Amino acid sequence: MGFHFFFTNILLGVGLAMDAFSVSLANGLANHTMKWRRVLLIAGTFALFQALMPFAGWLCVHTLAEQFEAFGKFIPWIALLLLTFIGGKMLLEGVKACRAGLCDDESVVAKFSLAALLVQGIATSIDALSVGFTIAEYNVWQALLAVTLIAAVTFLICMCGVLIGKKFGAGLSGKATILGGSILVVIGIYIFIKGIVC
Repeated sequence: MGFHFFFTNILLGVGLAMDAFSVSLANGLANHTMKWRRVLLIAGTFALFQALMPFAGWLCVHTLAEQFEAFGKFIPWIALLLLTFIGGKMLLEGVKACRAGLCDDESVVAKFSLAALLVQGIATSIDALSVGFTIAEYNVWQALLAVTLIAAVTFLICMCGVLIGKKFGAGLSGKATILGGSILVVIGIYIFIKGIVC
């Protein structure tokens, strides 16, 4: 395991973290009063799933390769449904707040449950299952190190995403919930199109 191994897996982590970064940004936009504990929870959740999914893919390649390939075609649909559901819910909450005349109210922030965050983590990382194929030649220790690097990169990128979202969300007030929800829906559609076309 030399420079090439670390460089390749760090780049892989950056590529895999982009969807999670966008969702982190949306979360920050929708809740600009978020405490540090919540910022770390969001980044940690995405990092955990971005590590678990490639490792699960690696396990599938070494045990259930045929079944995993059959499941692969459903991945874009699952991501689309999950992100559209959560994004649509945020979007509706933002529209309702604006109709009630609270759109410019600084106190209007989206409230996220842990369940919603877990759904986001699954939706943004489910396509990383296929990374199991790209690391199939690794032994178990190399695979664990690879997914640890991916998790670390994802954590840093997502933390930046939430903080950037918080900064801009403060200026947008209640409209940020609408923007955050819209971003989630767009990401869901993007993952779906990318999965169908590629």
